[in-house]
Amino acid sequence: MCVPGCQETVRRALSRRGFFRTAAAAGFAASAVGTSGELVQAAPRSKNVVDLTHTMSPEFPTFFGTPGIEFERKFEIKKDGFNMFLWKLIEHAGTHLDAPIHFSENGATAEKIAAESLVVPLAVINVVSRAEENPDYLLSREDLRDWERRFGKIPVNACVAMHSGWARHVGNAAKYTGKDAGGMFHFPGISPLAAEWLIKERKVAGIAVDTLSLDNGPSKDFRTHTLWLSSGRWGLENVANLDKVREAGATLVVGLAKVKDATGGPARLIALM
Repeated sequence: MCVPGCQETVRRALSRRGFFRTAAAAGFAASAVGTSGELVQAAPRSKNVVDLTHTMSPEFPTFFGTPGIEFERKFEIKKDGFNMFLWKLIEHAGTHLDAPIHFSENGATAEKIAAESLVVPLAVINVVSRAEENPDYLLSREDLRDWERRFGKIPVNACVAMHSGWARHVGNAAKYTGKDAGGMFHFPGISPLAAEWLIKERKVAGIAVDTLSLDNGPSKDFRTHTLWLSSGRWGLENVANLDKVREAGATLVVGLAKVKDATGGPARLIALM
C-alpha cells in the first residue's frame, strides 16, 4: 500500500534534478518496490517522518509493575553461527495497540483489523497545560470542539491522539504511572463522554494516548476502553513524540504484528507529515 502522496514523492526523488539535490542533502534510505514491481530507490530520509514509538525493554513502565518483555538467549553467533532470543511478551506493554476484543466479548482480534484502517489521518489534541495542572485530566468534548474550531472537522477515519506531555516521564516509572501510597495510578486519559461523542458524531478509526491507558489513572471501571473497543475501533497506548507532530495534517501508519487471536500487540507507529 502506498499512502497518499507516496508515488509523487518517489517520482520527484527520481527526477534528475531532484535526485542530485536530495541525495546531496540527506543521502538515501532503503530501497522500495515501484508500482510495476521493479526495485527503485526510496525517497531520502526526511525530518517529515516521525517515529511515535517508545523503545521496548524490560524496564519500560507497565500497568502491572512487571516487565512487559523478557529475553532468553537461545542462539549466539560465536557458538551457533547466528543470534536469536526467545521473547516472553505482554501484549499490552510499551507502545501498543488495543484490538476491539480486548474489552469486548466478540470484537475483532488483531489479525482481523483491516490494513486500510491502520493508515489514517492523525488529529493531535494538545492538553499539556491542563495535564500539568491536573495529572488525572480527562480529555473532554470541549477539547475536541476547540481543535475543530482551529482546524476544521476531524477527518473521516482519523486517529484522534491525546498529547498530554506524559511521554517525557517514561524514564521515571514512578512519575509515569503516578502510583500513590494507596496503589492508585495518576495520569491523564480520554473521558468516556469524549469517546462517546466521537463514536456517535464523528467517523473515527482509533484513539491514542501518550500514557499507560485510554482511561485516566484513577479509573476503576475502564469505561472509555469498554465504550471504544466494543464499538469495533482500536486504541493506541504509550505513544511517543506527539510534540514533534503537527496537530493537523499528518498521516499515521500503524505497524501492527498480525498474530492470530491476539487482543492487541506491540506497534511501530510512524507519522508522515
